[in-house]
Amino acid sequence: MIPSIKVPQESLPVFFNENPQLFNELLHAVADEIYLLDAADMRLVYVNASVLNNTGCDLPELQEQLLIDLLGVSKIALQAHLYAHRNALDFLPLMQDQAPVIGHQGHDQLRVKLVTFEQKAFLFIIKNDSLPVSVSDCRECKSTFNQVLIDSESRVEAIISNTPGLVFQLHLDPKGDIVFNYLSDGCKALLGLNASDLMHESKLFFAMMNPRDRVSLRKRLIFSADGLTQLDWEGRVWINDWQDNKWINLRAIPKVLNDGVIQWVGIMINITQSKNEKHELQESRHELAQLTAHMNQIKELERTRIAREIHDDLGGNLTAIKISLASIINRLATGQSVSVEQAKGLECIVDNTFEAIHKISSDLRPNILDLGIVAALQWQAKEFEKQVGVSCTFSTNQSEIVVTPDQAITLFRICQESMSNIAKHANATSVHVDLNLHYHEIIMKISDNGIGINFADTYKPNSFGLRGMQERVAALYGSFDIDQLAEKGTAITVTLPIE
Repeated sequence: MIPSIKVPQESLPVFFNENPQLFNELLHAVADEIYLLDAADMRLVYVNASVLNNTGCDLPELQEQLLIDLLGVSKIALQAHLYAHRNALDFLPLMQDQAPVIGHQGHDQLRVKLVTFEQKAFLFIIKNDSLPVSVSDCRECKSTFNQVLIDSESRVEAIISNTPGLVFQLHLDPKGDIVFNYLSDGCKALLGLNASDLMHESKLFFAMMNPRDRVSLRKRLIFSADGLTQLDWEGRVWINDWQDNKWINLRAIPKVLNDGVIQWVGIMINITQSKNEKHELQESRHELAQLTAHMNQIKELERTRIAREIHDDLGGNLTAIKISLASIINRLATGQSVSVEQAKGLECIVDNTFEAIHKISSDLRPNILDLGIVAALQWQAKEFEKQVGVSCTFSTNQSEIVVTPDQAITLFRICQESMSNIAKHANATSVHVDLNLHYHEIIMKISDNGIGINFADTYKPNSFGLRGMQERVAALYGSFDIDQLAEKGTAITVTLPIE
């Protein structure tokens, strides 16, 4: 029998003054081995001197050991015992599954109790031991226990204050409404409400949601409570002060308290940016799929056109050449003379054939590009002026600019497509093409003095010409911009890096 030990009350921590029953249990149990575990994760946070003496290990070394090796019971067994007897007022016995590997090798009965301090739950475990303990050991035990709690609170506060989101504790009232027990300082930044206001009127949280997300959250809460599984929900909330919708993700772990109430502890974070980026990515993929389908259709139409030109022009010309040659051969074979008109007619057909070949070849890849991008764009400007009758000038700050074949065809085709759009839609009287080399970048700017582009048109589903330009430039890691000029007209600017 351990004698009663009198300790002056003023020397005790406030926690023990407010919990005389727990202090009495501590005082009369210090002769045994005492283990204190965090009930949330079953992590060992304190042992008394008896444990240290019997095991020959310090606390950090013991924290690295498995509970089955240290106490003779598994973590799962302790959690099951804790859940089954969470409302017990006294220490309850728990038989070991096996003899501990560390310390005392006997197969003993443990005494276990759940204790709560400032909303933190600890598992108090006593294992039989016959070593005597002094009054100083008692004070050391109480002091260490109190220091563990203080250190734990400091770590938690530091983590919460540096968490990019809103840390919370909540439970459901009998009507199924959310009641917040705790909200961190991130409440104002995330939800636009002071933590004290939302804790006082927790219904404001549901009021911020649209009906669909509100129903979804209620269902997730019920599902989480039924199976004590992690709560994971995302939805939109309306921030009235900012007149804006915000996407939030809510994750929490449920826990059954001593009174049987289920409490969730978790965090809310702002996922609006990631949601918007996901939406933009989906839109981009959809537009790219549309553009790809359109480009494939254009390729097929272009192949059909080229095949028709080869068949009609080249095929027709070659047939005519063959007929003319056959006629000449027959006349020569019969000793008849061949007239100059027949020879010139055959020569004319051959010339037409060369022109058809040149046209088809130029459509596939302009030969003018062999002279360089500067000469090609200058030629394009002159051709536009000649064919459309609109004044078109060209300027550059370099007589020659070295570009890759991909860059050359991209700049040429964009200039070609831009001038085609100007001729169709701009009603311009003047066009200017500018090609310059600046700080290892090639910059082409095509401007006109027409009616100007309506930017709403750039987002039309069938604006494949502009999308095609953008995709060509993006493939070469460049930038593509369309601007409405201050006076009037439109400017298209393409910037490509020099490789």
